[in-house]
Amino acid sequence: MSDFLTSPEVQNLIKPGEKLITTHCCYCGMQCGMHIRVDEKTGAVKGVEPRYDFPVNKGKLCPKGVTAYQTIEHPDRIMTPLIKRNGKFEKATWEEALDVIEANFKRIQREHGKDAVSVFGGVSMTNEKCYLVGKYARVALGTRFIDYNGRFCMSSAAGGFLKTLGIDRGATLPWTEFEHVDTFFVAGSNIAECHPTTTQHIWKAKDKGAKIIVADPREIPMARVADVHLDLKPGTDAALAMGLLNFLIEHDYVDQAYVDERCDNYEELKASVRDWTLERTSDVTGVAIEKLEKAGHIYGKSPRSVMLFARGVEQQSKGVDNVSLYTSMALLRGMIGKFASGVATMTGQGNGQGGREHGQKADLLPGYRKLTDPKAVEYVSGVWGIDPSEMPKPGVSAFEMFDEIQAGTIRAMHLMCSNPAVSAPNLPYVWDSFNKLDFFVVSDFFMSESCEFADVVLPACSWAEDEGTTTNLEGRVIRIRKVREPLGESLPDWEIMKRIAERMGRGQYFPYDTARDIWEEFRIATKGGAADYSGITWERIDDEYGVFWPCPSEDHPGTPTMFKERFGTASGKANLPVVTYRPAGEYANEEYPVTLTTGRVVFHYLSGNQTRRVDFLSTMSKLPFVEIHPELASSYGLQTGDKVELRTRRGAMVVEARLTKAIRKDTVFVPYHWGKELAINQLTNPCLDPMSRMPEFKVCAVQMKKLPTNTPLHINPLTVPLGSSVPFMADHAIATSCHVMDEEVQTK
Repeated sequence: MSDFLTSPEVQNLIKPGEKLITTHCCYCGMQCGMHIRVDEKTGAVKGVEPRYDFPVNKGKLCPKGVTAYQTIEHPDRIMTPLIKRNGKFEKATWEEALDVIEANFKRIQREHGKDAVSVFGGVSMTNEKCYLVGKYARVALGTRFIDYNGRFCMSSAAGGFLKTLGIDRGATLPWTEFEHVDTFFVAGSNIAECHPTTTQHIWKAKDKGAKIIVADPREIPMARVADVHLDLKPGTDAALAMGLLNFLIEHDYVDQAYVDERCDNYEELKASVRDWTLERTSDVTGVAIEKLEKAGHIYGKSPRSVMLFARGVEQQSKGVDNVSLYTSMALLRGMIGKFASGVATMTGQGNGQGGREHGQKADLLPGYRKLTDPKAVEYVSGVWGIDPSEMPKPGVSAFEMFDEIQAGTIRAMHLMCSNPAVSAPNLPYVWDSFNKLDFFVVSDFFMSESCEFADVVLPACSWAEDEGTTTNLEGRVIRIRKVREPLGESLPDWEIMKRIAERMGRGQYFPYDTARDIWEEFRIATKGGAADYSGITWERIDDEYGVFWPCPSEDHPGTPTMFKERFGTASGKANLPVVTYRPAGEYANEEYPVTLTTGRVVFHYLSGNQTRRVDFLSTMSKLPFVEIHPELASSYGLQTGDKVELRTRRGAMVVEARLTKAIRKDTVFVPYHWGKELAINQLTNPCLDPMSRMPEFKVCAVQMKKLPTNTPLHINPLTVPLGSSVPFMADHAIATSCHVMDEEVQTK
């Protein structure tokens, strides 16, 4: 890469008085390469240029990437610590803010025990920061209650990969091989809007004759060019996959030699899907038999295929089952561990992969080690310099922490790099939980909706004001470079945690002066774990366009293709799990006759706390809307632009109708990027996957009603008791209580 930086192509981009600093985008898991344009004298950020040499995006950026630099010096940035006094935030010094935090954390732990203070992390931070969040919770605060916002994004993919492959890495192959793929099976992933720079790789393959299969309730952009669109009912992915598994077996599309040599449990899987005929699959999913048959033949005959899935598959109360079954399709075809073949989850957050591997999850330690493994505890305790007896036990998942607040077990929380006041399900319950906290600290660089509930808000840096590494959706570890000095009095998250650790009398365990100091300890902490980064250096990342983990030594080449020889299970073979089909937690009936599903639009990211502040992105998509098929709309007398009330068992929302034939006739779709007043997650179902603890964002039952055109857009939460999340699960409470979590991620 160093040669590229001095190449004429880059030098020609540099204007007099300016310099280019090479880094990566702050948004999705693509982590597209870019150059930030900076004024040499003032250090002011002037613009962005795409990186043409980086193999993932190859000079392409999406609308969010093109405008990402505009958040760095945005006037809405939090510039100083803020302390809430008499219901209003007032500016404070760092010393004042830290005094308040120290006094409250110590008081609460003295009165209620160490676990009364909790930590809620996020995966838009670097690996160094995500690693430190786990150490901060367990060493500085001594609490077992830590989890992170990836529990709302990638946790079902992690669970599915652990069950089948034994190791959770988001992709088993690099994106550079996509143009050689013969078939793409895209399930529940709106790639064109959520990961737009991936499409160039798929189009190259399509130009060479590749086929595309799309499974989605909506006719998303990729479905319009697909060879077959499996327009399934929301929440029926498991049925679709079981039907296709049976089809592959019945039509002799199984790579029997591969399965015999590299997979366990084939006969059991075969028996479990035997009754899933095309007729039954069609009846459950709503997909025409002809489409199922066509998709089965295309995928079954393909010499090289890639299975791609995302939140549509994973954000269900059976997301782990869905991922396991789709992965089993790839295993039956012998597609994992081979060139231009495999499976991948389209990671939503920038460091969604690295951020879940190194200690933010309730039950994990760095390197994807289990907190229930005494040897893992002993090793990591040795790296951290603590006695193994000091290591807290596993906690609970992100949403279940709100149950612990309601129960009075958790009395304080430090929230970093996340906005659950918009992104969590059943938001009235979350808001009530925040209000019940004795003390609440938030670290962020914009005032999010979650900040509104805080007692202290700490000004964190943006991604461009610090350095470190992230791990993209391929498993490629890349470098984030510092573009400018921190704005105002903002500090990197790692330095904030270090300062609080010092106040808690644990500063000796946080002896870092730079992010690189953390990286060097992090390498040691991951050594020998499933996610081994110990052989990755910042110099290697620069020289090799990133390094793929696992990489156990500095002379190891890294692992772009996973599972070439063995899987991460004890036997070395992949597991083909037996799954019993379960319906969605909540389904349409006479009272709630329509199915609601949620998702993203290309112009916004997650809760919108950043992108809603960028003028261009906000202008292109100002407000949420509901997509309705014209036939469904006609039964309610609706036209595009009409106001519609959507009501679930948890609340009601008024949005504007948008009629489109690109959605099932029994389903409506609402994006979720808008703030507290217009957050669709006030309506979604908090029913949890029994293993991953992923909420069921993608399926719930809804009523619709046409309202006068002058009705303002708004939310009207139901006034029901908020003593527990369970009553809101309605007719699916049983589904989350009758299953025991797998040992891999058991937290309770």
